[in-house]
Amino acid sequence: MPRPIWSGAVSFGLVNVPVKLTTAQSPKDVRFNQLDGRDGTKISTKRVRPDTGEEVPYERLVKGYEISPSRYVVIEPSELDALDPKASRTIDIEEFVSLDEIDPLYFEKGYYLIPDKGAEKAYALLAKAMEATNRVAIARFVMRTKQYLAAIRAKEGALVLSTMLYADEVTTVDTLELPDVDKVAPSAREVKMAEQLIESLSTEFDPARYKDEHREKVLALIEAKSEGQEVVTSTTSEEPTKVVDLMAALEASLAAAKKTRGDSGDAPAKESKSA
Repeated sequence: MPRPIWSGAVSFGLVNVPVKLTTAQSPKDVRFNQLDGRDGTKISTKRVRPDTGEEVPYERLVKGYEISPSRYVVIEPSELDALDPKASRTIDIEEFVSLDEIDPLYFEKGYYLIPDKGAEKAYALLAKAMEATNRVAIARFVMRTKQYLAAIRAKEGALVLSTMLYADEVTTVDTLELPDVDKVAPSAREVKMAEQLIESLSTEFDPARYKDEHREKVLALIEAKSEGQEVVTSTTSEEPTKVVDLMAALEASLAAAKKTRGDSGDAPAKESKSA
């Protein structure tokens, strides 16, 4: 089990549930180091002045915020410390909302809340009540001098906490350049065909069906080269086909999806999604 990164209590009303916070996500990015191509020596990063090339020691570094090109406001660590939120060991639930009301754009990182010793009953009570009412708790808590907005939901008897972005951190639809629906309104037949295509590709979500194919190829390349194999690579890529006749594309896609899925009702194959 992952090590707890924070411990405290979930507080709602007069009820406190002691919990520990553990990570629920583990990204699998392939990371590379920069090496000298002549002999493979790892390259270190240095802090240097762009005007003189002089290396600046760590103790001379200060924080600066750019207010205009080449103009900075210097902020002292003590000034930032004075603004840090008051340390707290509670996740304060402020309200409960329906999960359907939260746009997934607001979710950031995911964590599990694990009950501390002696808190099993209160933990189970909160999880069961939230699941029965289909509600999500909106809360605030402080971790590592930063205050977070969070959503807590029940999942298979566990409490899952997701940190959230604030409203001014999410780009709203009204700021985008979108087509005028009145000018490009699809016909009723096109809408019907699109609905049928969506229905033909609909299935139960199973995350295990999806693999990071690029990461697997990179790891296979690394393994092959580490064993001294000669690797031949191709840089060709397929250009997306421009849709000229929308109705014809819908009909062809629907026919391909039905052919791939057949009469068995199985989940659509990957090729049908690209169709």
